[in-house]
Amino acid sequence: MKTTGVIGLGDMGSGLAKNLITNGFETFGLDLDAERVAAFTAMGGKATKTAAQMGAACDAVFVMVMNGEQAKDVILGCDGLISHMAKGAAVILTATIKPSEAKYIAKAMHGSGIHLIDAPVSGGFPGAQSGNLTMMAAAPDPVLDEFQTVMEAVSATIHRIGQTGGEGQTMKACLQSLIGSIFSATFEAAVLAAKAGISGEHLFNVISTSGAGCGVANTALENIIDRRFAGTGSNINTMHKDLTIALNLAEQLEVPMHTASSAMQIFHAGKSKYPDGDNWACTRVIEDIVGAELHRTGARP
Repeated sequence: MKTTGVIGLGDMGSGLAKNLITNGFETFGLDLDAERVAAFTAMGGKATKTAAQMGAACDAVFVMVMNGEQAKDVILGCDGLISHMAKGAAVILTATIKPSEAKYIAKAMHGSGIHLIDAPVSGGFPGAQSGNLTMMAAAPDPVLDEFQTVMEAVSATIHRIGQTGGEGQTMKACLQSLIGSIFSATFEAAVLAAKAGISGEHLFNVISTSGAGCGVANTALENIIDRRFAGTGSNINTMHKDLTIALNLAEQLEVPMHTASSAMQIFHAGKSKYPDGDNWACTRVIEDIVGAELHRTGARP
């Protein structure tokens, strides 16, 4: 059985680590936050202090950091993974970064003997913790075959969508442009209902059983009507970053993105006022403008 590692033990990375351990993989972890590391070791993981130490110990390392610069540092830096991993090992890039950054990493890794699997994921905190993530994996088929069981430990659905670094991230950017747009439309519908005096319970029941109902809208609306705007594992900074990536890609390709651009502005407003909140905190900005709040039992001024 392969030895695995996870760099970044936050809401998503902790779920990866949990499911790797549950599936019997010896798992090493790295994070700058001491509390996260303590929680990881309590699950049965083995802490490392540097990416170099992890690379020397692991056959496959999941990189679940926040942005492209962090990914470059832990993979390509002077004490990065590829300088210490054995030939034939794999870096599994599950973080969401710019496609151009993933392509840069792939090019820099070429000839190293270390494989890059560009494999961003979708499913958020619940999916990560339950092992039910959807993965968008790009690497040559023999590489994906070799590390299939490792990826299956954290993901219920693995889509093979390409052969090279950057293709996974491109797919994720397209997906996030849609998810961000659904979120923002849900926020607006919730505030419209609040201003009109509609019960949050009734709105949720109708939307969740209609054609508009989906995991994205239902989760957002349920958190809104129960007034859970923080601590749900969906920090606003992540979606704000993902929409930025999607719109950056659209600008490069000269594709108009009217709806996603509007969603970006809603998330920008939410992030500005509630930087420590979750995605649904955007709703509060709109509620403040109209002077009404949507609660499960009804609307309130």
